[in-house]
Amino acid sequence: MVYDFGLRLRELRKKKKLTQQQVARRLNLTKASISGYENNTITPPNDMLVKIALMYGVSTDYLLGLDKEESIVISDLTESQKEIVNLLVNEFKITNKIK
Repeated sequence: MVYDFGLRLRELRKKKKLTQQQVARRLNLTKASISGYENNTITPPNDMLVKIALMYGVSTDYLLGLDKEESIVISDLTESQKEIVNLLVNEFKITNKIK
């Protein structure tokens, strides 16, 4: 499959149930910029890539197609919340091995 930066951005936005206007406001950009990113007519600068990755909770490598695995950011969770997330992830790994 060919990597499509704009498609990945659009999918992330829709997964978060956001409009292009809402994303633009959160990133202090115009709707036209977001549209340009999603349609691959504008390439965001590096600092904007970082802001987009943080907003969607993914790595910049994921945005750039270098990493196919989606990730979640847990750094803003409490220690007990992090433990719960780790337990859930481990449970899913065990369940997938059984299948």
